[in-house]
Amino acid sequence: MYHSVIISDEGYSDLNPVQFGYQDCESGHFYGPAIRTHWLIHFVVSGHGFFRRDGKEYKVGPGEMFIIPPFVETYYEADKDNPWNYIWVGFTTNLPSFPPLPPTLKLPEAVKIFNEMKFCKDFSEGRSAYLSSKLWDLFAHISNNEKSHKDYVKTALDCIHNEYATQITIEEIARKLNIDRTYFSVLFKKTIGVSPQQYLLGHRMNMAASLLRDQNISVSTAGYSVGYTDIYTFSKMFKKHFGISPTQYAKQNN
Repeated sequence: MYHSVIISDEGYSDLNPVQFGYQDCESGHFYGPAIRTHWLIHFVVSGHGFFRRDGKEYKVGPGEMFIIPPFVETYYEADKDNPWNYIWVGFTTNLPSFPPLPPTLKLPEAVKIFNEMKFCKDFSEGRSAYLSSKLWDLFAHISNNEKSHKDYVKTALDCIHNEYATQITIEEIARKLNIDRTYFSVLFKKTIGVSPQQYLLGHRMNMAASLLRDQNISVSTAGYSVGYTDIYTFSKMFKKHFGISPTQYAKQNN
């Protein structure tokens, strides 16, 4: 069943609610592909479905949100066997420090906030102000969750430093952290200044250079020791990173 509440656009410059509703979706219910002109956040209370944004597809379940930015094409569809029911809120914002939001975000404690948003229908006056206060509450929880995500970056660094000699990939690191790969890259670059892929490559090349310089080993052994089973790929990446081949580097430094 579909429920929506009429929200007056009050033009708040910070968090300005413009839409609110909730729905128990039928099997296979879908929306899109479509573009919105405002932010829209769906919180899944129960059931499952999938969400497509920026060409990538995400499975979404209870306690998770899927997030639609303005002017980004998205599509979402309820699971056929266990369709979701969700609560949504739409808003505009001019906040200069508005945080980057991933396509999906797991925040089960937010169910209380979204359920409280339903009370907005009981307000004949101040409905927008009430919803705006709940949006601030929501983003306070998201910001607190963001702070904990710094631990993800530290753990990722530990993983890279400990496992660079294997064929570890950024996708595997994100999977170990149980976090969306794209969002992980955003968090990592925001904290470290380079993408996780660049950091992993740089660490591998620096460790290989150290081995060639200090241990007098062969190029193939150096490559294998930093996660490359193909000497040609290793030599290509080494030259791209340092400007000379690993063989030339070894000769210059031995």
